[in-house]
Amino acid sequence: MSGKRLINIAHRGASSYAPENTLSSFDLALDMGIKDIELDVHFTKDHSIVVIHDDTVDRTTNGVGYVSNMTLFQIQKLDAGSWFGGDFSDQGISTLAEIFDRYLGKLNFHIEIKARGAADLASRTCDMVRDYKAENNVVITSFWKQWVEESTLYAPEIKTGWLVPMGPGSMWEDRFIDEAVEAGFDQLCPRAELITPTLVDKIQNRGLEVRCHGVFDENLMKMAVNCGVDGMTINFPDKLQNYLSENDYLID
Repeated sequence: MSGKRLINIAHRGASSYAPENTLSSFDLALDMGIKDIELDVHFTKDHSIVVIHDDTVDRTTNGVGYVSNMTLFQIQKLDAGSWFGGDFSDQGISTLAEIFDRYLGKLNFHIEIKARGAADLASRTCDMVRDYKAENNVVITSFWKQWVEESTLYAPEIKTGWLVPMGPGSMWEDRFIDEAVEAGFDQLCPRAELITPTLVDKIQNRGLEVRCHGVFDENLMKMAVNCGVDGMTINFPDKLQNYLSENDYLID
């Protein structure tokens, strides 16, 4: 295992310690020495690309309503931090462009395309990646296969990953591997609870990277590392960083 690398991706930033998908969460990941962050994107009503996980602003802001029904001006007036803690009341919802402006050259970006019905969101995101000349610093991911396919066809120079299966309780199917290979994806991203050494070998032997998600506790984290995954998204990247260091992984 000595000398092995694993991509430690701060999920929505260091989101165990700061409000998800905000500058405070991404700044904290950077301060921890993390080089990769995961973030989620949606379209606003006026087709700005903003960084937020849910279809609505209800859970993570002081507002109510669908992101797709709000203009960028309306979105950027919202408080996106107080729900997590009073010290974060100054946090808002950023545009993807603001994230690139702040972190390009410091971080790599794993961008999840969210809303299932947001036509052109994947290709518009790829356009922005190209505008910033960030092709080598971005992976486009989604649970919705059509967005990963769109990204792969539209911008083959940008890496892609397919998040599978859909949600807790859904079962693994080997057809995911066949479909990912056929579509030309770079990564297959299973839920951590489904990871086994056999599954990791099966995916890697088809030329795909294994990047797991749903790492909800340290036991799942350690299990996934020891199964040989290539990377994972995690809310507490500091703990993964420590575990990797203790087990002779190379830390960039």
